[in-house]
Amino acid sequence: MGMMARNAPLYSRDERQARLRTPRRGSFEDNLWPFLPILTLVPIRRIAEICRKSPNCRRHGHRWLAASIFPRPPSFHRRVAGWFQSLPRYNSPMQSSTDHSAGSDPVSATTPDQSRLAWQAEGARFNAFGKALRRRHGGRIQRVSIDAGFTCPNVDGAVTTGGCNFCDNRSFSPSRRIRLQRVADQLTEQIGRVQKRYSDVRGYIAYFQPATNTYAPIDQLREIFDLALNSDDRIVGLAVGTRPDCVPDSVLDLLQELAVDHDVSLEFGMQTVHDESLVWMNRAHTHADMINAIDRARDRGFECCSHIILGVPREDHAMMMESAVEIGRLGFDAIKLHNLYSVRGTPLGEEVLAGKVEMMRREDYVRTVVDFLELVPPEVIVERVSGDAPPNYLIEPKWCADKQNIRREIEAEFERRDSRQGDRYVPPEVKPSDRPRPADATPESIRNRIDTRGRLPVLKMQ
Repeated sequence: MGMMARNAPLYSRDERQARLRTPRRGSFEDNLWPFLPILTLVPIRRIAEICRKSPNCRRHGHRWLAASIFPRPPSFHRRVAGWFQSLPRYNSPMQSSTDHSAGSDPVSATTPDQSRLAWQAEGARFNAFGKALRRRHGGRIQRVSIDAGFTCPNVDGAVTTGGCNFCDNRSFSPSRRIRLQRVADQLTEQIGRVQKRYSDVRGYIAYFQPATNTYAPIDQLREIFDLALNSDDRIVGLAVGTRPDCVPDSVLDLLQELAVDHDVSLEFGMQTVHDESLVWMNRAHTHADMINAIDRARDRGFECCSHIILGVPREDHAMMMESAVEIGRLGFDAIKLHNLYSVRGTPLGEEVLAGKVEMMRREDYVRTVVDFLELVPPEVIVERVSGDAPPNYLIEPKWCADKQNIRREIEAEFERRDSRQGDRYVPPEVKPSDRPRPADATPESIRNRIDTRGRLPVLKMQ
């Protein structure tokens, strides 16, 4: 099937007729179609109130309801969804399942609403990202990587210099391996590449990936995020990679505002809970910075994702499992798991070539991932289970280039154990939603560079 035209209906006429003939029992989305003529006579406010009581709508309600009733472009859906979200007593689809508005049906912290557990009903072993996006948007959604020209505070001297010991942005971000160009041009080029590879893509997420993508003057951040979101009607959301020490309240307020009309994900480079490992990486922040950041970011209507590195030298199995427990304790919505790998031109790469550091073995990594996910809450979305680098950058381990088979081995290990994500999860004594919101502890040297008005000429604007 060819790429859907920008102004095409969400479902074709034949698809709508097929859905009317074969509704799936218990599927609120499918069973709503026969009642659309009636719903058009019902006040919109009443429709929103009815749908608020549905578990599926409570998670996906605004965008899904708009897309179901109004066969218009995604940009129109976002405007209608934003209006629904502003209604009293109507929960945001990106809120935590334990964050309840007045009058909403309470959901236990240990029993997430059913839409978050659809992956279990499908027989999956963990809550995979791709399928979660399909459930949310009704089709394939692809991320497209953007390099806006940001740097990091442990590179430019705000907190230290040298950068992370494992990091060469070109090794993990396709956008940093291409010739510098404007954000709009990058999006156009990469969407074109995706279209050639996949014929069924319904929408795209603009992913600001390399470096620290909140480390710029706040007015310029607004401009560049708006530019990405409005460059194409098929852009349905925004993903922003950053550090725990680079999200002052001004940045969180901006992302909360953008999340009214778009899916927004804020990705924290947590890496580990162990400060000695963060020192080894030359991160120049502590886990306390991560706790302060997530406690201020949680329940603002956007997704909070944590990146974790497994296989850090001097971290044993028990230490890695402590990072797993922290995912649930702090209330993250999603995680990305990475095996530590070494690339050329980095301090870690030099240590590996010199025989001073060994990378994790493949079979150990597979078992560790399964152990990790068994401790993670079942509603957390798993956006990645391994990391790799291009062959011309990668030193060790060579096995990480075999991503598809690594994933199959992880699923096979779950099958062997007959276990699933969350099987060994123990809810914390204090629910994440009950944790107090602390004062902003962003380092002054970083805050000055974000909250001070001005412009960075390196950012790839229009």
